[in-house]
Amino acid sequence: FTAKLMALCPNCTILYSNANQDAAQQQSQAEAALTNGASVLVLDAVDGAAAAGIATKAKAAKVPVISYDRLITGSDAVDYYVSFDNAKVGQLQGNALLTALGSKTNANVVFINGSPTDNNAKLFKQGAHSVLDGKITLVKEYDTPDWSPDKAQQEMTQALTAANNKIDGVLAANDGTGGGAIAAMKAAGIKPLPPVTGQDAELAAIQRIVSGDQYMTVYKAIKAEAEAAASLAFSLSQGKSPDSGTVNGTTNNGSKDVPSVLLVPVAVTKTNIASTVIADGFYAKTDICTADFATACTAAGL
Repeated sequence: FTAKLMALCPNCTILYSNANQDAAQQQSQAEAALTNGASVLVLDAVDGAAAAGIATKAKAAKVPVISYDRLITGSDAVDYYVSFDNAKVGQLQGNALLTALGSKTNANVVFINGSPTDNNAKLFKQGAHSVLDGKITLVKEYDTPDWSPDKAQQEMTQALTAANNKIDGVLAANDGTGGGAIAAMKAAGIKPLPPVTGQDAELAAIQRIVSGDQYMTVYKAIKAEAEAAASLAFSLSQGKSPDSGTVNGTTNNGSKDVPSVLLVPVAVTKTNIASTVIADGFYAKTDICTADFATACTAAGL
């Protein structure tokens, strides 16, 4: 984001803050940015509903708001939304899980969803259900506070107890929750592990995919997302509308249809690691294929 914005506007000043997943702290940081003369507010909301108050204050100060990655909900003060097609993320996960399950019918599946305060988690869940409902048996479903891997591990342990360890697949919303679910199944002695989904293409998840512990992840090109937000922020800072073709959809946030820049997510399994995260330079082969994974990488053709 910074590199792209500085290339567009070398004299621009960027005020950056990290709220560390604390909605109250984010509120204070946003208010400080407005006080310090921010001309555009790019906000990755910790809590989509709570962030509506920030958007309202920005609008009162005539500062446009870009909701970045996570949608700010319940506010008509949001000018643009930059993210990925998040329902598509869930659809990719659901379809991948069906592929992994093969001809198995009425498979026992556990849903480990994301944080209930994250609107993206709601969209991931909707997308996954749109694919899987009626095709699997839903054993248990959890919304995981703060996307906590530790909490996901506890949830998966509960699901295993409820199902007498008879689990055929896990729809985990991201790599952290997927890792927690895998840890719970390993602790319970589940062998072989059932297919587990994920998202974010974390390095540990890519290595789990190579080794066979995790079936897939969803790769979202963060660089492209950040550069799209930077280009949009620059246009707004100049009082201009975004370039034609930049906005490619709308997303309803409960108060309005927010003009949106929606990028395309990609499913990653063992078969296309080389053509996705490695080809994009997201990771080097040496990042993935450390000594512990050398044999698995060779077997995967890396």
